[in-house]
Amino acid sequence: MALFLINRYLGDDGDDGSSNESRAKALLAKLQRKAKVKEQQSLSCQGEHQSKTTVESDRDTTVKKKRKNKGDNLEETKRPKKRKEQVNQDVSPPDPEELSEGDNARKKKKKKKDTKKMQPTEENKDGMKQTSVHNKNRNLQEATAADKTELTKNDDEMVEKIQYDQSKQDTETSSTQTGFTILGGFEKKILQKVKRVLPKWLAEPDVIQRDITSNLVPISDVPGICTKLQRKLESNGIQHLFPVQAEVIPAILESVSHGLLIGRGGYKPRDICVSAPTGSGKTLAFVIPVIQALMERVVCEVRVLAVLPTKELAQQVCKVFSSYAEGNSLKVVMLAGQKSFAAEQASLSENRGGISHSLADIVVATPGRLVDHINKNDGFSLEHLRFLIIDEADRMIDSMHQSWLSQVTKAVYRPRSGSEAVSIFKRTEPAPITAASLSPPQMPLQKLLFSATLTQNPEKLQQLGLHQPRLFSSVHSQSATNPESQERFNFPQGLTEYYVPCTLSKKPLLILHFILRLKFSPILCFTNSREAAHRLYLLVQLFGGVQAAEFSSRLSPNERKRTLKEFEQGKIQLLISTDAAARGIDINGVKCVVNYDAPQFIRTYIHRVGRTARAGKSGLAFTFLLGVQEKNFLQMVKDAGSPGIHKQIVKPGSLKSMEPHYQQTLLELGNTIKGEKAKKHV
Repeated sequence: MALFLINRYLGDDGDDGSSNESRAKALLAKLQRKAKVKEQQSLSCQGEHQSKTTVESDRDTTVKKKRKNKGDNLEETKRPKKRKEQVNQDVSPPDPEELSEGDNARKKKKKKKDTKKMQPTEENKDGMKQTSVHNKNRNLQEATAADKTELTKNDDEMVEKIQYDQSKQDTETSSTQTGFTILGGFEKKILQKVKRVLPKWLAEPDVIQRDITSNLVPISDVPGICTKLQRKLESNGIQHLFPVQAEVIPAILESVSHGLLIGRGGYKPRDICVSAPTGSGKTLAFVIPVIQALMERVVCEVRVLAVLPTKELAQQVCKVFSSYAEGNSLKVVMLAGQKSFAAEQASLSENRGGISHSLADIVVATPGRLVDHINKNDGFSLEHLRFLIIDEADRMIDSMHQSWLSQVTKAVYRPRSGSEAVSIFKRTEPAPITAASLSPPQMPLQKLLFSATLTQNPEKLQQLGLHQPRLFSSVHSQSATNPESQERFNFPQGLTEYYVPCTLSKKPLLILHFILRLKFSPILCFTNSREAAHRLYLLVQLFGGVQAAEFSSRLSPNERKRTLKEFEQGKIQLLISTDAAARGIDINGVKCVVNYDAPQFIRTYIHRVGRTARAGKSGLAFTFLLGVQEKNFLQMVKDAGSPGIHKQIVKPGSLKSMEPHYQQTLLELGNTIKGEKAKKHV
């Protein structure tokens, strides 16, 4: 029967031919020798590893009995291992009719059946796999060496093929049994985002109403304002206070209700931060309470220091302080570089009897000039400083590289040279609140921060060293409910925003179209650099028909002051400016703001458009956008909390009539710029 099966496998029915019969006998002898070798190896392994290889030895013994007694076919000699309890079952030899149905179908059937039976125990699994692989390798090598001279080349290839197929089948079965995944195992995991958690004072501010016109508060209804200042406000035409003023003024006055030395309950007063839209009256919100706190002073000392980023803004704040300090014997001094250093030094102090006496109660300064006086002016003392006002606080934080705040702090807690003997107050830097630190009381330093775009970054605010700060804001923190939301800002209530799609070459024609055709006047136009501002100014001047001026660092302080005055008087239709005029400056009569160059940052945009729609009035803002700028700019404005920006299209036909004259003007502009460069090199 075994010869018949082998002949069947070789493709011959066994009816004729002695060569095929001899080949079949040789192949049968080889398989029998291999079975004998397996039996010997199984017995030796059983003696050495009886506890681990019991199932393996039983399987080999069963295969040997099947071959001798039943004449099993070739496929059954390579059948997978069986469990120990199944060894004694009778295995009938396969019917030739079943073999004729096809080897592939029979193999699949037996593979499925054997897989179910081959379920080794967990403790013998590793030993079975190692022994099986080791025996197969050794059997293949020994059988090949013994029969190399007896079998033909075709027979060797046949045996190798049978061995390879059986090895592949065993590997697949082993993989199925163990349950290990050879490839894969990589699962997609969702990374958890770090949620920003703000301090309570930032996440839960005191909310200020944004709508100015609908929330005006009569002066008499604001608690704490003295009668003298009420009359002063009324004489200046102010009958009602804006929401930010009605909220902040009582809070500051509360900190000085028991005098300048101690705050509420005898503790150091809390610092105050205010974030409100441009033009909402923040300047008056700190001028009124500070003036009232100093009205009863006896000795003139610097008790108020207001620091601002630009000369123009310092001049504007100084003017408001002087207006309400008039008649109160309070003296206001500005340190912004508009006068010589010696003149400013003389206005700060005088020497009487060998002792320096202060001539200023309130100092308004820019950071650079302030640091110069701290380091070079021995008569300038801040040891009595009670209020430190930081206007446009976000920009002042960004300019901390000048170290102006650290130098102010050192000057406050370090008495000037030669004054130790006569100084009554010996201030020490703030420390943890204890009975010793509160006695004797000393002058506290209270910080007042104001900005339209106050940052919510605690790391930046930490640089200011705030003491238990209290925030007043017209926008409730979005991070309290949605930590992943973008930082939002305050937009003027009466502002209407537009953007104008255009090309780079059409920008000058658009600004001329706005003035000459649409009659938008006066226009405050912003560029991103002073070179761009100067070039546009020359172009408009050469084109003609428009009264234009430029406003940038190219001009001296006096020229800039004169230019702003003429613009407010209506003598200038188009004021082309850099961002020097974007910060806090209150320019009267600005009905339209044009961003000739689109701003790169949302804070810059908010301060630019904030020059119009001030104090509850209406205003327009246009931004010229190139095609590549539209998507990012519109998304930036939307994320910042803009109420909505509209698209304004200017048809090419509206500009066509100006193009011939514009082309001629461009040629003249090139010659003018060459002439200016030639003058610089001379």
